[in-house]
Amino acid sequence: MRILILAGTSEARDLSQILATRSDLQVTASLVGATRAPRDLGVETRMGGFGGADGLAQYLRDTKIDMLIDATHPFAATMTNTAAKVCADLGLRHVILQRDEWIAGAGDDWHMIDAPSDTPALIARGKTVFLATGRQTLAQYECLSGRKLLARVIDPPKKPFPFDGGAFVQGRPPFSIDDEIALFQLLGVDWLVVKNSGGAASRSKLDAARALKMPVAMLRRPKLPVATRVSTVDECMTWINT
Repeated sequence: MRILILAGTSEARDLSQILATRSDLQVTASLVGATRAPRDLGVETRMGGFGGADGLAQYLRDTKIDMLIDATHPFAATMTNTAAKVCADLGLRHVILQRDEWIAGAGDDWHMIDAPSDTPALIARGKTVFLATGRQTLAQYECLSGRKLLARVIDPPKKPFPFDGGAFVQGRPPFSIDDEIALFQLLGVDWLVVKNSGGAASRSKLDAARALKMPVAMLRRPKLPVATRVSTVDECMTWINT
C-alpha cells in the first residue's frame, strides 16, 4: 500500500516514524519547505508544493497513492481543502489528522478573533505585542501600527521586518514555561497573539501568559472540509488498519 502524508506537524513526524517500520507500506511525506532544516521524518520526503488541485491529482495518479493522510497544520486551510476535494474526486481514501484545539481555563484571559484585522480593536496603541503566528502571515499584522511588534521565527531572517515598528525574535522550540515567562518579562510584552494550533508542545507560551496575567488574542481555526478526522496518532493508526 502506498501512503502519502501531508506533513508539517509533530503528529506527522510521529506517524511517519511509526509507519517507517512497516514493511507492507510505501510511505512518502510531503513538506512545503517553510522550515529550512526540517527534522528527519524517517520516510521518503518530498519538498515543495504540488501546484494546486490539478498538480496534486496528477501526483496521486502518477505515484499510484492508495491513501492520503493530511497531517498539516490546523491553519493550512488551502492545502486541507484542496486535498479533501481532490481525494473526493478521485475516490481516494483520505483522513485529516488534526490535534484538538486549546480551550481556555481558569486564569486565562483569551480574546477570540477571526482574523488579524480584529486585533487593533483589542490592543491599544503603544503596547508591545508578541506575535507567535508564524512568518507567513506576518504581513497581515501591519494593521497594528503604533504598537511594538515582536515576531518569533525559527530560522534566521533573510530580510528585515516587513514594516516599521517590529523586530524578529529567533528561537527553536520546544520552550519551557519558565523560558517563556523570562522572555516575555525581558521584552516587556503586553499582549500575546497566537493561532489556536492546539497541542502540548507549544502550549507553554499560553501557560506563561496565564502566569503573567497577560491577555491573549487567539485566532480561531478555519473550518474543516467534510472529511473523516482523527485527533491523535493512535486514532490515525486505527483508521489506517481498518
